[in-house]
Amino acid sequence: MIVQPQHVNHSTTTANPMVTQAEEKSLAYLPPPETKRWVISRKTVVVDAVKRGLISLADVCARYGLSEEEVHSWMRLLEKGGSRALRVTKLQQYRPRKQTLDASKARKKG
Repeated sequence: MIVQPQHVNHSTTTANPMVTQAEEKSLAYLPPPETKRWVISRKTVVVDAVKRGLISLADVCARYGLSEEEVHSWMRLLEKGGSRALRVTKLQQYRPRKQTLDASKARKKG
């Protein structure tokens, strides 16, 4: 009896032809592409996926309409202060003081 090899479905998704169905499932835990409200848990999941190589920084930016600088800032904040540093209300505490002073000087001049 001759055993024929089984066909393995290597089809790709329609959204991104470079992402296989298995890879798409591994990204299922990411926030939906239409996400506008970035809470700590969503930022952490996205940063983790980029660091683990599950999705590229460019793909994250395209998927969510974010800038590379914004995602890099999440990475730096997470590294520096843990997930608590990603709180928007805490952002000023983790940014260099010079930026805050420069901004207040600019407002006084304008």
